[in-house]
Amino acid sequence: MSEQNKALAKRWFEEVWNQGRESTIDELFHPQGKAHGFPEPDSVLIGPQGFKAIHRAFHNAYGNIHIDIDDIIAEGDRVAIRWTCTMSHTGDGLGFPATGKKTTVPGSSFIHCRDGKLTEGWNFMDLTKTTQQLQSS
Repeated sequence: MSEQNKALAKRWFEEVWNQGRESTIDELFHPQGKAHGFPEPDSVLIGPQGFKAIHRAFHNAYGNIHIDIDDIIAEGDRVAIRWTCTMSHTGDGLGFPATGKKTTVPGSSFIHCRDGKLTEGWNFMDLTKTTQQLQSS
């Protein structure tokens, strides 16, 4: 089960983020699934539709999104992932004009899987620091 859940997590990051495929969200995110901590630390996105709205906004603000999985550990139905995201600020979706700057965001995600779906995830990253860096000269 652990290896299947690691493969599920890797597929999520590759297809949803690196390839920008919304159809994978429908396929892998449980209808009542919850994603905590994205885009804000107190955010809770519920179900594929809730997640896809933020996913679209994020892809509208950033281009060339690429997430590298630095570490992945699974035990039973839980998977822990440490990752690094690189992206370029190419859109105006953050409340200020696109800067074209490239930025790197380290983060981690802890997910719970059941029956081949992501049922709950906790995400930790500092997008506030990233936004401040993009606004500075």
